[in-house]
Amino acid sequence: MKNIKYILGIFLTLAIMTGCQEDDLTIGDLVAPTNIEISVTYLDDTNGDGVAEETAAPGLGSGVVKLSATASNASSFHYVIQNVTRLQTNGALEHTFTTLGNNTYAVTVIAYGTGGISTSKTIEVQALALYEAPADLKEMLHANSSRTWKIASDSPKHFGLGPVNGSIQAEWYGAGPGEKAHTGMYDDRYTFNVDGTFTHDVGPDGTVFGREVLINELGGSGGEAEGADVIQYVLDSYTENWTLTAPGGAETISLTGTAFMGYYIGGDHKYRIHMRSANEMILTSTDGNGSFNWWFTLIPA
Repeated sequence: MKNIKYILGIFLTLAIMTGCQEDDLTIGDLVAPTNIEISVTYLDDTNGDGVAEETAAPGLGSGVVKLSATASNASSFHYVIQNVTRLQTNGALEHTFTTLGNNTYAVTVIAYGTGGISTSKTIEVQALALYEAPADLKEMLHANSSRTWKIASDSPKHFGLGPVNGSIQAEWYGAGPGEKAHTGMYDDRYTFNVDGTFTHDVGPDGTVFGREVLINELGGSGGEAEGADVIQYVLDSYTENWTLTAPGGAETISLTGTAFMGYYIGGDHKYRIHMRSANEMILTSTDGNGSFNWWFTLIPA
């Protein structure tokens, strides 16, 4: 009887060992990225026509820098600039330095390989920033502390579209009051803080509104297709950063990462201020497809 129990015990042990071996996962060789290269170009409106052009020098005062990182065996990159970390899968990043004057900044690129193994490289970038936003613009935006905004859902043309570089608000289409209540846009709240952070609270329903395909850049889930739009796309609230510039004299709000307001359109996440008062701002931005200029009217929440 003891021999039978002993033999059964061996079979049971072998079965467990075999089962464990079958569950082993192979992730391949863990290879750290090598040969990190970082290129730097500067963007400035050299002709004063509102169109940014690339230059090799620190520029004419916009503070805008384009960075591009490459590395062998790298699948994604992180940039660390002024203590802010930003993920850029393809290694390309545009950043605006807003500290007045000609300053030198440390820029660190972290390249990630298989299994999360990383390699980093730090360079110094010189940037010239001469633009200082007017006091009334800053007061409107964050009231010297923080201020929360929302889409002006009761106003005509609070959301719409027109031609790229168009100057007429919602020239081709403008939403009527309350028209987009079913999309997940109206309960979103956008907070500008004096420290340069921007918070997007997606509201009680936890959803946002955006352009089909482009909205996938957010990394959310679900949603329902409605023509070329996606409504009620599930997304967590998040925090990014904002800066103010004035290319070609046009006051512009720039948001970092994939931050957005109203309706996700991808693109450069720059919102030109078409018109503003103490309690309203009309913004416009070009989508990532280069197809339309989108228009948004915001009021304090």
